[in-house]
Amino acid sequence: MCGIVAIFGLDGHPVAQPDLQRMTDVIAHRGPDGDGFHVDGSVGLGHRRLAIIDLSTAGRQPLANESGDVLVVFNGEIYNFRQLRSQLQGLGHRFHSQTDTEVIVHAYEEWGDHCVSRFNGMFAFALYDARDRPPGRGRLLVARDRYGIKPLYYTIGGDYLLVASEIKALLKHPSVRPRLCHHALSDYFTFQNVFGDRTLFNGVHLLPPGTMLTADRASSDPIRTERYWDYRFCSPGSASASLAENAERLHEALDRAVARQLVSDVPVGSYLSGGIDSGSITALASRHIARMHTFTGGFDLSSASGLELGFDERPASELMANLFKTEHYEVVLHSGDMEQVLPELIWHLEDLRVGQCYPNYYVARLASKFVKVVLSGAGGDELFGGYPWRYYRGLQGDGAGAYFDAYYDYWQRLIPDEDRVRFFNEETFRDVQQFNPRDSFRAVFDDGRIPLDNVEDVVNASLYFELKTFLHGLFVVEDKISMAHSLETRVPFIDDEVVDVALRIPPRHKLRELGTAPRVDEDDSGKVRRTADGKLVLRQAMERLVPTEIVDRVKQGFSAPDASWFRGESINYVNGLLRDPKARIYEFLQPAYTIRMLDEHTSGAVNHRLLIWSLLSFEWWLRLFL
Repeated sequence: MCGIVAIFGLDGHPVAQPDLQRMTDVIAHRGPDGDGFHVDGSVGLGHRRLAIIDLSTAGRQPLANESGDVLVVFNGEIYNFRQLRSQLQGLGHRFHSQTDTEVIVHAYEEWGDHCVSRFNGMFAFALYDARDRPPGRGRLLVARDRYGIKPLYYTIGGDYLLVASEIKALLKHPSVRPRLCHHALSDYFTFQNVFGDRTLFNGVHLLPPGTMLTADRASSDPIRTERYWDYRFCSPGSASASLAENAERLHEALDRAVARQLVSDVPVGSYLSGGIDSGSITALASRHIARMHTFTGGFDLSSASGLELGFDERPASELMANLFKTEHYEVVLHSGDMEQVLPELIWHLEDLRVGQCYPNYYVARLASKFVKVVLSGAGGDELFGGYPWRYYRGLQGDGAGAYFDAYYDYWQRLIPDEDRVRFFNEETFRDVQQFNPRDSFRAVFDDGRIPLDNVEDVVNASLYFELKTFLHGLFVVEDKISMAHSLETRVPFIDDEVVDVALRIPPRHKLRELGTAPRVDEDDSGKVRRTADGKLVLRQAMERLVPTEIVDRVKQGFSAPDASWFRGESINYVNGLLRDPKARIYEFLQPAYTIRMLDEHTSGAVNHRLLIWSLLSFEWWLRLFL
C-alpha cells in the first residue's frame, strides 16, 4: 500500500523534478517508509512507500526490469503474486526481490497490457515502457483493479497528463487550478455519491474500476481508456446447485481468500463489528494468526433515542473476540468527536462520497497504533444481498420502467428532483439543470447487460448497481481513511475467487423471501424496519464458525447516532456552520432551503442526518480546496 504519481508530457515537454517532488510529498502519509523518483525526459514517476512485503531496499520503487527500460510505481497488493512469479520464472524471467511489485513488471513484459487480467488483488499502478523508443518517448500504462478498491485519479494539466493516488497531489502541479464540477455537484446532492468517472474537481477524473489507460505520443489516439473487466451475473435460470452446495463452495472460497490475503511481512489485524461480515473474516483469519488484534468502534448512547439505541455493537464484537481469542481494542465515540476531526477528515477524503465516515476514521486511527494491515468485511452486503429493503423497491411495479422509477426514487438520498430549483441558488441551478441525475443513474446499468424478465433479474440488477456505485464509494472513502493513518485495508470478500462464486449464486439463495417487500425509510429512525432477510447463503456458510446470535442477527450498519446528536450536543456546531449567512456553501445553495431542513430536523419532524452530514462536508471541502 503506497502512494503513486506519474507525469506524462503529451507534447514532449520535459518533466520538472521539483513538480514531481511536490506532488509526491503531499501524499507522504500514504507511504512514510521512503520515497523514490524517476525522470526520463517528458515522463516522471514518483512513489511513497508503505513497506508490507519485502521490507528490504529491494522493494523500493520505481522498480525496474533487468534492463531498466520498464518501470512501475504501484499501490496495493497482488495476492497471487507467488504463483505468477513461479510461472514467469519458468518462462525465463529473473527476479531480484521478493515483492509483488516486481511481478507486475515481468508480467507486462510477458503478456502486455492485459497482464492486469491475471492479477488477483487490489491495485493501482503506472508503468512506463521505454523499450525500443528514443529517450523520453516511451508509453505509459495506468491501471486500476477490477473492483476499484484502490483509487487512481488523472487530469490534463497544460501539456501534461497527470496521474496520482490522491487529488491533492494533482493540485500541486502548477498547471492545475481547482474548480467545482457542477455535474458532480448535481450527482452528489442527489445520491450522496458521484457516478461515472467524475469528481467534485472539474476536469479531475477517477479512473473507473476494471479499467486501464494508455498514453502514447506515437499513437494516433494518444490517450485511450479500455475496460478490461466488469461484474457478470449468471442467469438465475441456469443455476442448478442447491443452497447447501453453494454455501459449501462459498465457505471454501472465502477460507482460501482470507489465507491469501494474510500474506505480509508486518502484523495483520482485523476490524470486528457485531455483524456476520467482519465476524466471518475474523473467524477464518484467527485460525492462522494466534491472538490476532481486532478493533471495534462504539458509541455513547446516553442521548440517543429510537433505533439509534441499538447502534453500539461492542457487546456483539466482544462476544466474538472472546470466542476467537483475539487481542481486542475498542474506541468509544461521543457527540463532540465529529467536530474535532472533520476538517482533517475532509482534507484526507477530498473526493466526497457516500455517508458519514468519521467513526471509521477513529477506528482506523486506533488500528494503526498496533498493525500496518487490517482486514475488513466490506463487500459482504453488496455481493450477498445485505440490504433486502433496497432491492425490494424494484419489485413494486411491472416492467423495466417501473423498476427504474422505484429504484431511482429510493436512491435520491438527499435532494429529490422536484426540490433542486429551491436547493441550488439561481446561478448554480442554471449550471446544474443541464445535468439530469436520472441520466447518471441509468448510465450505471448500461454495461451490466442484465435483463429484467423476473424477480431474480431485478435483484441482480440492483446488486450490480450497488456494487458499481455504493460499494465503490465505500472503497474510495475507506482508502483515504486508512491511508491517512498509513494503514492498509484488505477486503477478502472482494477476492477474485469469492466474487466469481458470488456471481454464480442466484438471488433465491441470498434472500429468504423474494415475495415480500418491506418498506424502509433509512433516513427516519422511527420508521426503519431492519431485517435478517439477506445473505442467506453466507449465514449458512459461516454457521459452523460464527455464533448463532451473530449469524441470525438483524442487519445493522456501522453508524453513529447522528440524528440525535444533530438535535442535541452537536446542534451548536451544526448551526454555527450551516446557519451562518457567510458560509461558503451559500455561494452555490439557497440559505432558506437549508435552514428549513435544519428546522425540520431539530423539531424531530424529519430525520435529515444524511443531508446535514453532506452539507457539513461540502462546507469544509470548499474551505479547504477552493
